[in-house]
Amino acid sequence: MTEPRNAERPEGGPEQLEPLPTDWTRCLAVAAHPDDLEYGAAAAVAGWTGRGAEVSYLLATRGEAGIDGLPPAECAPLREREQRESAAVVGVASVEFLDHQDGVITYGTGLRRDIAAAIRRHRPELVLTLNHRDTWGGTYWNTPDHRAVGRATLDAVADAGNRWIFPELIEEQGLEPWNGVRWVAVAASPHPTHAVDVSAGLDRGVRSLLCHRTYIEALTDKEPEEYCREFLTWATGMAADRFGGRPAVTFELFPHQ
Repeated sequence: MTEPRNAERPEGGPEQLEPLPTDWTRCLAVAAHPDDLEYGAAAAVAGWTGRGAEVSYLLATRGEAGIDGLPPAECAPLREREQRESAAVVGVASVEFLDHQDGVITYGTGLRRDIAAAIRRHRPELVLTLNHRDTWGGTYWNTPDHRAVGRATLDAVADAGNRWIFPELIEEQGLEPWNGVRWVAVAASPHPTHAVDVSAGLDRGVRSLLCHRTYIEALTDKEPEEYCREFLTWATGMAADRFGGRPAVTFELFPHQ
């Protein structure tokens, strides 16, 4: 396989994005918190499940520290329920939580092991995660949780295929190595290389984000449906001039094989 590259830039225009590969059937999406995937990536997921692909979600936390004024013990089950409802809207039935502590996720072997175990269980060809870089594009600093989970996911793909890294996964859980991951796609990266047309999945993406109603009501004074549609229309429209004028979700694509 050739390494991902941006298409040639049209005369006087922005650098163009390539279509994300579609010749795969299983995807594991890994994120730090409930709602992370819904701020764009879920609209792409809707299209993938619509064509028959199997997508599973893995959340490092239950988002228990995400709502000021709502104690973590009350917040966690609420956000877990909203995440499961949100995933169902875009055709995702499998949603797992790792129970790392929201807000203070630590990059390290424990996190890598947990993600590698999930990769061995689900045996995906595509792994999806969120921006692992320091910023969202040079101005806004990324959060420690996003950086830790994104980087650990990129590393765990190799861990999942090496029987001598985390051998306890074989001995204790019967999880044999999985070397079938072909790509890692990083959503919301400030350095995108590929994109997915979400014309057909945008409405389901909006409804999926809207399922996180408790979080959204704490986040903004806008009416939740107005906020969700406005945000996703803006976010997916930003890439349109780099992707044939179509609303799109962008990804930085790393080949694994």
